[in-house]
Amino acid sequence: MTELKKVKCVVWDLDHTLWDGVLLEGQGPMRLKEGASEVIRELDRRGVLQSVASKNDHDHAMTELQRLELADYFLYPQIHWGAKSGSMKAIAEALNIGLDTFAFLDDQPFERDEVTSMLNDVRCYPDSYVQGGVLQDDAFMPLYVTAESSQRRSMYLRDAERHVARENFEGVEDAFLKTLDLELRVAPAREQDLFRAEELTIRTNQLNTTGITYSVDELRDLTQSPNHQVLVAELSDKYGGYGVIGLVLLVQADDYWRIDLFLMSCRVMSRGVGGALLTLLRKAAVANQKQLQASFRHTDRNRIMFVTYRFAGFGEVDDVLVNNLDNIPPLPGYMKITVGAELSWLHYE
Repeated sequence: MTELKKVKCVVWDLDHTLWDGVLLEGQGPMRLKEGASEVIRELDRRGVLQSVASKNDHDHAMTELQRLELADYFLYPQIHWGAKSGSMKAIAEALNIGLDTFAFLDDQPFERDEVTSMLNDVRCYPDSYVQGGVLQDDAFMPLYVTAESSQRRSMYLRDAERHVARENFEGVEDAFLKTLDLELRVAPAREQDLFRAEELTIRTNQLNTTGITYSVDELRDLTQSPNHQVLVAELSDKYGGYGVIGLVLLVQADDYWRIDLFLMSCRVMSRGVGGALLTLLRKAAVANQKQLQASFRHTDRNRIMFVTYRFAGFGEVDDVLVNNLDNIPPLPGYMKITVGAELSWLHYE
């Protein structure tokens, strides 16, 4: 039996689930269900995202959520009279995370059944689970609460600002990216980075070249190996930091380097960070006169990473990918790239 993934997003119904009763025009203020506020705040602290799927008048419901000082906890709320399965898909698309990491809380069996029939990966729970199970259920508890975890909602809110800015920008993508003041920092993983690095291997599916997960202990051992490099990449722009968004595990032998794992957070897919990192490694391999190899293991979701490798000049040779190290493009001009001083081998000039 396949182990269920950790919940990344909890979607709340409103009437009889988040609050008691039905929201009606002219009705007095709603009263939250017992324990609901504590659950919302604790999930937020853990880095579990939250949203709303409710059949209600949008403006009236949002006014009530603002009165209750909860509106900011919910990302891309779907408040309308359409099917809740459609709301789930819209939220998942906006957040760019899989529906198999969603949980849905609703008091109505009909609504839960509708979602299950259309999206059988979504876990559905009755309203009683708010008091009786959410915070105790291991599926809602990440392995670690890292700095990025506790800031995850604010990071997504900044992503929403970036999205609005892009929608309002008239011009090509590279021109928009120049307006962001992007800065990519590459450094060896420190002890405090290892928990986030493990979290990335567990949470990242689409942009993961092998699908293999690594524990903190395994990563710590690699940082202490003379033949391995554990690199973390952080990204920031004028809106704020994205946190640690990339991980590279590199084997360094006498005549070759091999990328054993390369992954990126889906949140930076459109920023060109993956290509920039591979270009940096390619240029460094040439400067150090090393062959550059990469391990790749096909999963049901990571084809985009295979395409990324192929565009970066990797071809299949026996059981590994080997880079031709020809026609290496310049690093993107819209991004400032800073490499840690400890990584002298990665400075290619």
